[in-house]
Amino acid sequence: MDLVLLTALGVGGATVFGSLIGFVFKKASHKFSDIVLSFAAGVMLAAAVLGLILPSLDYGGQFGLLITIVGIFAGAVCLNLIDKLVPHLHKLVGPEDEAHHNANLSKVLLFVAAIAIHNLPEGIAAGVGFGSENTSQALIIAGGIALQNIPEGMVIIGPMLAAGVSPRKTFVCAMLTGVVEVMGTLIGYFAVSLASAILPFALAFAGGTMLYVISDEMIPETHAHGSQRGATYALLVGFCVMLVTDILLG
Repeated sequence: MDLVLLTALGVGGATVFGSLIGFVFKKASHKFSDIVLSFAAGVMLAAAVLGLILPSLDYGGQFGLLITIVGIFAGAVCLNLIDKLVPHLHKLVGPEDEAHHNANLSKVLLFVAAIAIHNLPEGIAAGVGFGSENTSQALIIAGGIALQNIPEGMVIIGPMLAAGVSPRKTFVCAMLTGVVEVMGTLIGYFAVSLASAILPFALAFAGGTMLYVISDEMIPETHAHGSQRGATYALLVGFCVMLVTDILLG
């Protein structure tokens, strides 16, 4: 339990760490942020497949394949519904807002709320990983999500400061988005611990949410500013780094 709590704090703290970087590099180039986000996407892709989807097949028994497929689509549909209710980053704060520093405060606050809401299923994914009792795989999943949270924390800062929010309040908002992730991690862990029968579905569901985030949010964002080639290789590097990590810890 101590390890789960520390991991939850680490996953949530990654957003806060990213926001601190955002204060230092308020005008980081799109190319830099795209490369970092693509690397994180590769890490998350490997974590979703190796740490969630394949274990779901293993734990599912006779109906493992069916449970895994249904779980993946259930996770994706869940995030799709969330996206319809609360649009995410690229739909709320576009390049023109950042370039001209004229972002509307209500839009920016909705943008931050959207990040917080999206962080909940990501936290649940980290917690579900620990429910499988495979600590090394769970840490890989959490590490992938934490890496993705760093650039996400970075992009919160610029739009909020441009909208006139004070640095202190900006930092508090960034910290709250990380707190949501901590809560999600604990929810995922306790849910699976209390009802181990749902573990195969929960693993696949968490994997589906991560695949959806990668495909719908991260890859389009990293390919929108002319850095497609570098972003693609960064994703491959991130994926291979997690492959190596999985072999070393396995």
